[in-house]
Amino acid sequence: MFHTLQPPGWLPAKGYSNGIVASGRTVFLAGMIGWNGQCEFESDDFVAQCRQALQNIVDTLACAQAGPQHVVRMTWYVTDKQEYLRRARELGRVYQEVIGRHYPVMTLVQVVALLEDRAQVEIEATAVLPD
Repeated sequence: MFHTLQPPGWLPAKGYSNGIVASGRTVFLAGMIGWNGQCEFESDDFVAQCRQALQNIVDTLACAQAGPQHVVRMTWYVTDKQEYLRRARELGRVYQEVIGRHYPVMTLVQVVALLEDRAQVEIEATAVLPD
């Protein structure tokens, strides 16, 4: 289904892949924020919102009979890069609990704000399912 790309001589990426080549059916997910299925925030904590956004990705993938292992790309939009860096270890544990030890291509971007005022993170994902 997919193969990670690691240029010779490069140090391994930590927590993501440098590149992935994939074939199959493509699933595109909208940006998921840290609210529940009823569009309600249960927490204003950054890591809790990240957990919920990741769970929203997993729940939406299930609608296509897919799972986190099919994700090939994630784009993270955060409102506070320093909060992300400060809580990286905690966030890593949450990521592994929800997504597992699967590290797709990832990009992190700090933004001024997200559409929902309470949102601190929004994560887009693309998955590829085997034919």
